This record gives sequence, structure tokens and C-alpha cells, in this order.
Amino acid sequence: MKNMYLNPFHSRDIASSSFLVTGGSGFIGSHIVEYLVRYKAGKIRILDNLMTSKISNLNEFIGQPGVEFIEGDIRDTKTCESACKGIDFVSHQAALGSVPRSFRDPQTTHAINSTGFLNMLVAARDAGVKRFVYASSSSVYGDHPALPKKENQTGNLLSPYAISKKSNELYAGVFASAYQMEIIGLRYFNVFGPRQSPDGPYAAVIPLFMQGLLENIPPNIDGDGEQSRDFTFVENAVQANILALLTDNKEALSKIFNVAVGERTSVNMLFDTIASGAGSSLRPVYRAARTGDIRDSLADISLAEKLLSYHPTVTLKEGLRITLEWFRETLVKST
Repeated sequence: MKNMYLNPFHSRDIASSSFLVTGGSGFIGSHIVEYLVRYKAGKIRILDNLMTSKISNLNEFIGQPGVEFIEGDIRDTKTCESACKGIDFVSHQAALGSVPRSFRDPQTTHAINSTGFLNMLVAARDAGVKRFVYASSSSVYGDHPALPKKENQTGNLLSPYAISKKSNELYAGVFASAYQMEIIGLRYFNVFGPRQSPDGPYAAVIPLFMQGLLENIPPNIDGDGEQSRDFTFVENAVQANILALLTDNKEALSKIFNVAVGERTSVNMLFDTIASGAGSSLRPVYRAARTGDIRDSLADISLAEKLLSYHPTVTLKEGLRITLEWFRETLVKST
């Protein structure tokens, strides 16, 4: 598999800086940890309750100098306070994902994504954290019909998950203004890559496609498959996080940025591309569309390009190739 993060996304010396990555054993969080380890950040503290993630994602990082893991929950204020002590930069990735799960259990989604987020903001404020960067979601665009999606144009929210993420943006805006905190939000568009789990009822489409095709089991497609997304390789998301954490551009503060590639692909096209890469002739099984899903999604990334110097370096095709290779290797190890 490609050795990721060979070129740094930052120029600042981070050897004397301390970082907290919440949700750090999760898919995106563990990649941020990997980047910080590779470029020798002074201290890397990881907070995760392991509810939807695996500690094995951190096996090659835990035990390295300056790396600390705390098993804890952001719903607990004391845990948040302890995690933020002595920290310069917070990368807040902890959340309970999935639109369908938020319909089935809106209270837990709210407790983790909204109340937990507020707990982290308060803890970061009280600890004197220099900057707080958090993960939002393209789900906040709701039913707004315009394409591409621009940060200042959102519609009616379509799920409890979207509401929880929008609440993050609202709280962040107030805390930045009221307490002069440096806060930046990142709206992720369908991030994928190595370590994204295909397990469980709320797994994302790309790992499900890859696992099914490699195991010769026809994957499911919800709806007609013509819904489109701006699929974004995880290395691009890491780039956006590092740039947001370390930028010296004051104009970027208190802003929310789309994190994507700026290209739209239908789910049917996605399946065909993965099937071709896997050398499979399987066809998908179509089933009912999911409640709360946005029909089409495409990001305008010009604001991130302008203020963060964000320039996604990994295309969908290359990202799928890297990810499929990782799934092949993982499948071989597990058999």
C-alpha cells in the first residue's frame, strides 16, 4: 500500500507543540495521529471511547515517544477537562456518525455530537487551548438545491445527525466570538480510505462495496444508484485538518470550510470503478432509498483553497486504488 504523508502539509515546527485528537482511534482521527507521529509532534494525546472504533488502528503509534492514549468519553466533562490540560491544538473528530443511526437513536447522537462537543469547547476554553479544529459534515446543507455547495448556502436539515453537526457550527461561532477562541470547522464530504470499517449496520458505502466484491458477495445500493457524492480520500481530509490547525492566516479563523475534491460521482459509477479494480463481474442489489439522504452533493472548495491553501492531492481514482489495496491486504491477514 502507498506510504502516506511523505510530504508535509505544514511548514511550522511542531516539535514543541502538543495536540489532542478526539476520536483518535477512529478512521479519520487515526490518520491525523499518523501524520502527527510521522512529523514528530511534541505531544500527541488521543481520546476515544472505542464505541465505534478499534484500538488496533493505533497499534503502530501507541508506545512511541510523546504518544498518549486515554480511553474516555466526551459526554463526561471531567474526561474532557483532563484531556485538554497542557494542550496547544485540539483536533475534534469524535462523533457518532450515520444518518440512519441518528433516526434510530437521536438521543445518543445528540448526547455525543452536540453535548459532547459543547463539553469539549468548554474544556478547551478553560485550558487555554490555542486553536480548536472540528469536524462538521456536508449533511448541514440539507435540502438546499444549489450545486456546488457553498459554505454560506444551507437548507432545511434532513436528519438528527445533520442537526447535531449544525449545532456544532453554531456553538463554535458563539465561543469564538464570546471567548475569543481560535476555532475552525471542516465540512467533510464522504471521506473514505484505509481503516474505514465495513462492519456494522451503519458502515459507509465504499468499504461495503470493497468487502463485498473481494469476498464475492453482491453489495447493496440504496435507491437507484444515481445519487451523487463528492467522494474525498482521507489524505485530503488530513491535509485540511493540518492546515486549519497550523495556519497563520487570521482570515481563516471562525470560518467553516468544505473539505472535498470538487468532483461529483454517482454511486453506480463508483460501484463500477471499484468492481473493475477488484476484477469482479458481480452486480449490486438495489433496495429502497434511505430516509434523510441528500440526493446530490458537490462541494465548492474555493474558500478553503483561498484561505487555507488547501489543494487536494489524491483523486478519487487513485484513492480507490490505494483503499482497495489496503482492503486486499487486510482480507489476506484475516484469513
